[in-house]
Amino acid sequence: MRYGIIGTGAIGGYYGARLAQSGREVHFLLHRDYDFVLENGLQVDSCDGSFHLDHPYIYNKVEDMPQCDVVLVCLKSTNNHLLQSLLPPLLHKQTLVVLIQNGLGLEEDVQQMFPSLQLAAGLAFICSAKSEPGRVNHQCYGQINLGNYSCKDETQFLQVLADFNAAGVKAGQVEYLEARWKKAVWNMPFNGMTVALNTQTDLLLKHPATRRLIREQMMEVVNAARHLGVKNIDETFADKMIQMTDEMTPYSPSMKLDFDFHRPMELDYLYTRPLTMAREGGCPMPKLEMLEAELRFLSGDSGR
Repeated sequence: MRYGIIGTGAIGGYYGARLAQSGREVHFLLHRDYDFVLENGLQVDSCDGSFHLDHPYIYNKVEDMPQCDVVLVCLKSTNNHLLQSLLPPLLHKQTLVVLIQNGLGLEEDVQQMFPSLQLAAGLAFICSAKSEPGRVNHQCYGQINLGNYSCKDETQFLQVLADFNAAGVKAGQVEYLEARWKKAVWNMPFNGMTVALNTQTDLLLKHPATRRLIREQMMEVVNAARHLGVKNIDETFADKMIQMTDEMTPYSPSMKLDFDFHRPMELDYLYTRPLTMAREGGCPMPKLEMLEAELRFLSGDSGR
């Protein structure tokens, strides 16, 4: 299958490069570092083995890209309004679009843009950063799970999973809504708290007060998800996420990097949407509502 990557950053650069390294045909849309990668190629520094793509298929205009069987959207969700113009040149009738993004409500909104589009959620469990042109720094983890949102071609969906696994990326199929809420159990506490307290994940867990607060925030997400009918999520999952983070390399999540580099933070899908769903469902998340208010203040965003 032919793959297209929209958003060749820390996530799209890593997963796309892994697929290309394994022999898959992958086409990358680049922006700021197009000229650099054209001349120097794409470097992946990885805990699982570093490698270099000498001459990847790269483009600085989506109109120059071929139609693809699978498109991995790895943009920040703050840029999803651009999908109205970015996606159409890449699509044919059977194209599957995988949104490797954080938050809830993403697929619903993109489906409204493209009613007949086949969509899946990509849930990445990875510590990766791209802080210089043409170089991805993969620090730890790397698994990706896919949740089927509206893909009618099961063979195609399963082939994507097979391609990831063949590329050395552990990939599995998960129930869509369960997976989105489980990802929020980690994302909602750690993304916002590292920004609000100007710190990294490890220090939040080393201090007893913030460790306790992180777990309480996680349990707000767990309880809201269960109240909304999500299955297979309970306090043991929250404890598993804390243990995983204890074992993780000290890490600045994507929202912390966005804040540090003066980029818009992904507040709408990571906070406002799930908080609204929980509140309207009768199970509000007050500690995380407070965190969202702090993040809105720090971003200078009124939230209107």
